[in-house]
Amino acid sequence: MSQLFKFMTQDFKRAYSTIGKMAPYVTIKNDRQGENVMARPIRSTLTAAALLASGLMSQHVLAQDKSITVAWYGGNWGEAFRACVADPYTKATGVRVNADVGTSTTTLAKLQQQKSAPTIDVAYMDGGISELAQAAGVLDSLEPAAIPNMKNLLKQAVYKSGENTFAVGSGYYSLGLTYNTQEIKTPPTSWQDLWKPEYAGAVAIPSPSNSSGVPFVLFLAKIFGVDGDNLDPLFARLSKLDTALFFDSSGAATNAYQSGEAIIGAHFNVGAWDLIDKGMPIGFVVPKEGAWATDARLHLVKNGPNKQAAQQFINTALTPDAASCLATRLYLGPAVQGVKVAEDVARKLPWGATGSVDNLALFDWSMVNARRAAITDTWNRQVAR
Repeated sequence: MSQLFKFMTQDFKRAYSTIGKMAPYVTIKNDRQGENVMARPIRSTLTAAALLASGLMSQHVLAQDKSITVAWYGGNWGEAFRACVADPYTKATGVRVNADVGTSTTTLAKLQQQKSAPTIDVAYMDGGISELAQAAGVLDSLEPAAIPNMKNLLKQAVYKSGENTFAVGSGYYSLGLTYNTQEIKTPPTSWQDLWKPEYAGAVAIPSPSNSSGVPFVLFLAKIFGVDGDNLDPLFARLSKLDTALFFDSSGAATNAYQSGEAIIGAHFNVGAWDLIDKGMPIGFVVPKEGAWATDARLHLVKNGPNKQAAQQFINTALTPDAASCLATRLYLGPAVQGVKVAEDVARKLPWGATGSVDNLALFDWSMVNARRAAITDTWNRQVAR
């Protein structure tokens, strides 16, 4: 309170001094009504000074209290978004960032529930869920004039619906095989290895509640030679997989591998390398059949409460510094052009030390989303039970 009073006093003095210099000098004398003429400019000066000081004070308090809400993922993802984007943004603008932590699917559900009066300003969501959000009408258009760093992006990282850009990429990641190096001495080489009897009860794969779950089903169908129009043979095979868990979030998968509940299964390169870097007995491989990839995207929420500040946040996220930081902390393949990273970081990116986004197998999300409801329903009836 004393600091606020000090600030208000300083602003009042500054305002009074400024406006006082502007006030005309008047010799004291009586006008026809007998009023002291000099009293009016003095009172006007004091009044204006008070108003100006009050305005300056309110701007100061507003800058202190100003905040935006950004929906992002939990665990090391959220920590990296905070360090690489939110903290530099707050340092540059003075605007605090409140995190709304959840998966892409939970974030989309919130945006739909809050459609008439959203509390979220910016949302990170994965590919696939991003397109569903656009179809649900909860996203605002991203304008290059307000977000000039959009010019730094790879062409693959700009997502349009007609002429409107509804999302931009913040980095690419892949889903590969993760395993416990103490329990499994010979690294697995194939997705087929998940069905080996020695791993029964200790396998982890994503559920449809995770943004990777439905595309994982379609990916397995492709590599196992199952007709994409008839997935029953694949679901029959998945129902026989003896699992420790179907994970709904990356954090849940990380916890399972860390605790030893799961010793083999699917996981993102981001989560697996985080465990490896922390000294956990974990390995990560790209199976011989390959791995699929997608990206974490940024979205401006339609009718969000702080549009200009939200646009500034997205602009900060699209700098080379932010992309390099995310690549170093999460091993996200940069969506920003020309980003250089250390050799040890480069080999852990989804495209490896010498590759690029052109080496990734990216999904046709319109096809995936068209089948999402049916696949989820069949999964719940035949696999999750």
